[in-house]
Amino acid sequence: MMQTRIGALQSTVDRIKVKIVDPYNKIVSRTAQLAKLQAACDLLRRIIRILYLSKRLQGQLQGGSREITKAAQSLNELDYLSQGIDLSGIEVIENDLLFIARARLEVENQAKRLLEQGVETQNPTQVGTALQVFYNLGTLKDTIANVVDGYCTVLEENIKNALDIKVLTQPSQTVARGGPGRAAMPTPGNTAAFRAALWTNMEKLMDQICAACGQVQHLQKVLAKKRDPVSHVCFIEEIVKDGQSDILYKFWTAVTQTLSSQFQSATDSSMFLKQAFEGEYPKLLRLYNDLWKRLQQYSQNIQRNFNTSGTTDLFAELQQMEEDAQDIFMQKNEDYDPEKALKDSLQQYEAAYLSKSLSRLFDPINLVFPPGGRNPPSSDELDSIIKTIASELNVAAVDPDLSLAVAKNVAKTIQLFGVKSEQLLSTQGDASQVIGPLTEGQRRNVAVVNSLYKLHQAVLKVITSQSSFPAAAEQTVTTALKAVHDLMGSAVQPLLNSVGDSVEAIIITMHQEDFSGSLSSSGKPDVPCSLYMKELQGFIARVMSDYFRHFECFDFVFDNTEAMAQRAIELFIRHASLIRPLGEGGKMRLAADFAQMELAVAPLCRRVSDLGKSYRQLRSFRPLLFQTSEHIASSPALGEVIPFSIILQFLFTRAPPELKSPFQRAEWSIARYSQWLDDHPAEKDRLALIRGALEAYVQSVRTREGKEFAPVYPIMVQLLQKAMSALQ
Repeated sequence: MMQTRIGALQSTVDRIKVKIVDPYNKIVSRTAQLAKLQAACDLLRRIIRILYLSKRLQGQLQGGSREITKAAQSLNELDYLSQGIDLSGIEVIENDLLFIARARLEVENQAKRLLEQGVETQNPTQVGTALQVFYNLGTLKDTIANVVDGYCTVLEENIKNALDIKVLTQPSQTVARGGPGRAAMPTPGNTAAFRAALWTNMEKLMDQICAACGQVQHLQKVLAKKRDPVSHVCFIEEIVKDGQSDILYKFWTAVTQTLSSQFQSATDSSMFLKQAFEGEYPKLLRLYNDLWKRLQQYSQNIQRNFNTSGTTDLFAELQQMEEDAQDIFMQKNEDYDPEKALKDSLQQYEAAYLSKSLSRLFDPINLVFPPGGRNPPSSDELDSIIKTIASELNVAAVDPDLSLAVAKNVAKTIQLFGVKSEQLLSTQGDASQVIGPLTEGQRRNVAVVNSLYKLHQAVLKVITSQSSFPAAAEQTVTTALKAVHDLMGSAVQPLLNSVGDSVEAIIITMHQEDFSGSLSSSGKPDVPCSLYMKELQGFIARVMSDYFRHFECFDFVFDNTEAMAQRAIELFIRHASLIRPLGEGGKMRLAADFAQMELAVAPLCRRVSDLGKSYRQLRSFRPLLFQTSEHIASSPALGEVIPFSIILQFLFTRAPPELKSPFQRAEWSIARYSQWLDDHPAEKDRLALIRGALEAYVQSVRTREGKEFAPVYPIMVQLLQKAMSALQ
């Protein structure tokens, strides 16, 4: 039973198998036939298209450069037709394939010639046409890379040739050839010829770099403007996609790196080259600066080249495209400074030049200040120092950064001169004596100050004569000159202090004279002025004649002595206000002293009227000697010209002895009181001391049970209140 059923199932399966297998085999056979038919059709279509394009290509090639872009488009389509299929052995297109291969070479070569010619002549139409050909051929990116690499290779060879010591020394090598291992170097007599040849080569090299940069710039400008008329893709986008840098940046980076490496290796192998670049670094820097300016000029003018070349359809197309993006020569990137990249190759020569420059500046100073020397430099020696400074600044004027660096060297030179001069100054006691004639130490100090002054003025003149001197460089030198001026002040300060002390000592002797006398019958003082005033006039005249006359820096001397004159007037008014008792005859003599005081301080200043507030105080105080206390209290000069404290001091002289002056109440000497006033210049402190004296007077009157105060007291209280309110 089971066997019968198995047999039935087997027969059923066989019947089904026959029904499935036969149709399947037929389908497989038909499918293979269809695939072959489709392949044959595709091949036929390709062959037909190739034959058509080949024929069209022949016509386009006959059209020359006008049809070259269309020919490139045809070749690009032919390349597409040949992709993924083997066309060899097909007789009908065998000749056409050979023609296409030859045509591709011809179009590529023609486009390369067109590109070279267009770049050399800065013709955007020719360059644009060539780029369109390479874009149509699908080789734009590789072609541009090859062109830029070619420029880099040529420039590298140019740099090597310019720095080739064998070529530079060729004239001196023709007489006798060096033996094996002998270094090429200029003979002693031909060093000048070697230098001349080197700088000629450097100028040519800069021209070559500039020309190559101009061509790459032009190429980039066209790439940035040109778009494919079909796809509207900008060509520069094809070059910089995948994160690659633009061609100008790539080219400039390669050039600057080549310059650095070639200069380094050339100067490492030749001491003569190294000495030439270090010794004449400003000339080398000037060449670099000129190159940079020319490159920027190229960038500014290159648009003009576009606007003045070509009248073809391409030119019209170029005119309608977007504005150029500025190239690296026109704007500095935060991450990359092309000018700095160019000058990086010069850093080692700049450092060496600045070091030698500092030595040249220091040498004449060290020469005129020998160890153990006691005299400042002579006029001729100073001239030598100034000429060196002027020479270094003039040579460095080719570049603002170099000017600043050399200016710092000049500042160090001035500082060195100051240090050397300071060591010559006499600081012993005889340097400040004002009793006898000039001592040797004082003569030396005068000579040192005159020397510092001459240096100061001469360097100032050099700076002002510099054209386009950077502000930072000027500030650097000016700061150093200020230190020289300060040193001059320090050198004369001991003498000024001594003179000032003597003037004060003479003025204070007015208190030894009697001003309490009454008016003589004639109404005039017996003598034109007091003894102390005669002594003061004689002393100041002698000091100016014996000591300050020898200084050549008159303005500097007057700047210092005018301050001394102001101080002398201040002391004179102070002590005149303290004279007590003061009679009518004393007032007349004191008024004469006020007039003579102007004559006394006249030698210390250019004009007495230049003394400003001190002079106005002197003139304003004199009339007050003869005015009543009420008039004095209402004087317009009060507070504005003459301080309240001075007037209050003066009014004490009109009070009875019971109303003691502040120094009498404190039981001080006049000298000590004068010192206290110097130590307390604030009007508030001085008025407080005067108020204490007035309060003590009130207390004394109350103690003795007096009926009234002195007539001047209420005026003084009123003035004191007015003064205190003015302070608030």
